[in-house]
Amino acid sequence: MFFRLLMESFRRQRRRKALAGLAILLGTTAVTAMLALATTIGDHIHQELAAYGANIVVYPAADQLEVKVGGVDVKPVSGGAYLKESDLAKLRGIFWANNITGVSPELPLHLTGKTSAGADVDANATGLWFDHSLSNGGGPALKTGSVAMHPWWKIDGRWPAEKATSADSTEAVVGTSLASHLNLKAGDSIQTAGRTLHITGIVSTGDTTDQQVLLPLNAAQQIAGIPDAIRRVEISARTKPEDSFARKDPDSLSPKMREIWYCRPYANSIAYQIREVIPGARAEQVRRVEQSEGNVLKRISGLMWFISAAALLAAGFAVSAAMATAILERQAEIGLMRSLGASKGAVALLFYTEAGLLALFAGGLGYLAGSGLAAWLGARIFTESGPVQIGTLLIPVLFPVVIALALGVAIAGSTPAIRRALTSDPSAILRASA
Repeated sequence: MFFRLLMESFRRQRRRKALAGLAILLGTTAVTAMLALATTIGDHIHQELAAYGANIVVYPAADQLEVKVGGVDVKPVSGGAYLKESDLAKLRGIFWANNITGVSPELPLHLTGKTSAGADVDANATGLWFDHSLSNGGGPALKTGSVAMHPWWKIDGRWPAEKATSADSTEAVVGTSLASHLNLKAGDSIQTAGRTLHITGIVSTGDTTDQQVLLPLNAAQQIAGIPDAIRRVEISARTKPEDSFARKDPDSLSPKMREIWYCRPYANSIAYQIREVIPGARAEQVRRVEQSEGNVLKRISGLMWFISAAALLAAGFAVSAAMATAILERQAEIGLMRSLGASKGAVALLFYTEAGLLALFAGGLGYLAGSGLAAWLGARIFTESGPVQIGTLLIPVLFPVVIALALGVAIAGSTPAIRRALTSDPSAILRASA
C-alpha cells in the first residue's frame, strides 16, 4: 500500500513534483559546477598568473654577504658566487616536489666577436634551459625551461636545440633590439671565443632580454669556462595563499608546529625546502606574483561559496513552496489516512520518501549538468591553461556530496509543510472537503 500511494503521488502531481525537482536540479547544478571548479581553480590560476613570472627565485646566499673594509663596501657588484646546475635535480626530491611546475636556471656572460657579415659584437648573453627534462632518477621527469616559464616570449624562427651541434658550434637566438642593431636574422651566425653561434630565431620579450643573446646553458658554461655553474634560478610553484602562520620563522616554532608549517604548501615553506637541498642557496618568494595569486584565489573562492549558498537557499525556498502547494491539494487524502489509523510518523515518512526520491533523481541530473557547466565555464575563463575537459571534472567524490546536499534541501524545504499538515485535525479536514 505504501509504495502504491508513493507511485500515485508522482503520477497525479507530476507538475508539482517537476517544479520541486527543477528547483533541486538548478541548485545542485550550480553547486556541482562551483565545487568542481574549486578543486582545480588553484592550478588554473597558477597557470594564468605564470605569465607574470616565477613566484620563487633562487640565488647564491654569498651574494647577500657584506664585505666591508674600513666601513667601505668592497664587495663586487656581481658577487662572483655560483650555484651548481647539477643540484637542481634535488628539487624533484623535496616534500612539495610535485607542486613545482617550472624551473629556469640562468648564467649571464659577456660575448665579444663578429657576425657572419663582419659586424663587431659586444653584448650581454644568458645561458638558459629551453626545453629541458629535470629528474633525480627516482620519479617522473619535469619538462621545463625558459620557454615554458616565459609564455609571453615571442620567437620569429625557432628555439635553439638543447645540445650543441658540435664541439665548437651551437645554436642561439638574439633579442629584437640587438638583432636590429647588428642587422642579424635567422640563419646568420656569430663567431665568439672560438665558437660559432648559429642564429635560429629572433626573440621578443618586452624587457632587457631584447638586447641579449640567448643560448643553451651548457654552451654558456663552456664559453664562460665555469662548468656546472648557474647564477640564478626562477621557480614556479603551486602554493597556498599566505597567512599569518606562513610568515612564522620555522626555527622558532615547536617541533609539532614546525612540522605543520613544513607540510603546508606555502611559498615560504617551499623556499625553505629548496634552501635545505641546494647548498649555498638563498630562496625567496616573489611577493608581487605570490600575493596576487593568493588574493585572486581568495576572492574567487569566496564568490564561489556565496553562489553555492545562494543557489541552495533559493532551491530550498522553491521546494518549500512546491511541497506546500502539493500537500494543500492532498489534505483530504491526509485526513482520510489519519482517520483510518495511520500515524503521524507513517504520513510523514510517505512525504519524506517522496522528497528523497525526487532529490536523488534531480541531484543526479544536477551532478552531471554541473560537471558540464564547470567544463564550459573553465574553457572560457582559463585561457592560458587551455580548456577544462568534462572528464577531468567528473569527480566521483563530489557525487555523494551533491546527493547529500540535494536530500538536505528537499527535506528542509518539505518539513514546514509536512509539520503543518500533521498538526491539522483529521475530522476538520474531512468535513471541509466533504
